[in-house]
Amino acid sequence: MDYLLTEEQEMIRDLCRQVAEEKIKPVAAEYDEKNEFPWEIVKVMAESDIFGVYIPEEYGGMGGGVLEMAIATEQLSWGCGGISLAFAATGLGTYPILLYADDRQKSKYLPEIAAGKTLAAFCITEAEAGSDAGGIKTTAVKDGDHYILNGTKQWITNGGEAGVYTVIAMTDKSKGPRGASAFIVEKDTPGLSFGKKEDKLGIRGSATREVIFTDCRIPKENLLGKEGLGFIVAMKTFDHSRPGVAAQAVGIAQRALDEAVRYSHERRQFGNTISSFQGIQWMLADMATQIEASRALIYSAARMVDSGAKNIAKISAMSKMYASDVAMQVTTDAVQIFGGYGYMKEYPVEKLMRDAKITQIYEGTNQIQRSVIASALIKEGLSK
Repeated sequence: MDYLLTEEQEMIRDLCRQVAEEKIKPVAAEYDEKNEFPWEIVKVMAESDIFGVYIPEEYGGMGGGVLEMAIATEQLSWGCGGISLAFAATGLGTYPILLYADDRQKSKYLPEIAAGKTLAAFCITEAEAGSDAGGIKTTAVKDGDHYILNGTKQWITNGGEAGVYTVIAMTDKSKGPRGASAFIVEKDTPGLSFGKKEDKLGIRGSATREVIFTDCRIPKENLLGKEGLGFIVAMKTFDHSRPGVAAQAVGIAQRALDEAVRYSHERRQFGNTISSFQGIQWMLADMATQIEASRALIYSAARMVDSGAKNIAKISAMSKMYASDVAMQVTTDAVQIFGGYGYMKEYPVEKLMRDAKITQIYEGTNQIQRSVIASALIKEGLSK
């Protein structure tokens, strides 16, 4: 389909696809098996100016937005859903700065991120606070011109690799979610440490670790916005980042479809290629249609977010929920089309299925997305 992309957006798409095909795809299985962070690929993305696609020009970026981030994420994820997270999770960690930082904070952090010299990470999830962000226990206590952070964040993408962490912590527990605040914490800050690298089912080319704060002292200038704004910072960040998760899912799904179509032309049964069998044809048709519908929804959601529209939570949640469900279905179908070969690690589709699963879980499970969508629908109904 023609999504009426600008010349610059097409350039981003083609550049990221070239990086995915030439640099990421050949090494994806190796990084997956070794559970290793892809610093060599990060250097390639940095040299290609990919990290700056969604960052304003005055801070060294290309001046794009959520749509440009989604376009880049989809193509990089076609190469590897795990490796692409070096870029996509940096976007998640950067959006709180883009949305709520003052000019001084933006000038300090965004140019390094845009240049790919520093990765970012977003820290909200804890052992007892996943989708229930109101259950956060990490605290930030004001002490003169500083805040002292204590607590542990769990399952943080880019954890230990990123140089900048945007952190949600409680500054006033008595206020519940309204007592949360957002902070910028640099990696070399005393009192900041990291847990072991998690051994995951999928996205193994991405680092996931605990981020631990032990009397971690940061200057008050690192507060994003004002005290009590943390929960809003988190929710607005997710509204901007969820189309990126959806784009990751579509990239993985598109790769699975491409592999399945190619294999269907090669595999012969009963004297014919399996691409001639109606059962296989119908599976491929459904896969392609679902992917295209996902992409259309993602681009619409991203354009709505970039337009400055106020009520974006519903469409953002829809894009993430639908595309990730499609990715899981499409990659499962790809394994089925490959048959026994699909179950073997020497073929790429079992990895694609493993990588797809996380897109239904992080940045809010798809059950939570459905709650967000339903809540918005009910509110809209009451206002009419």
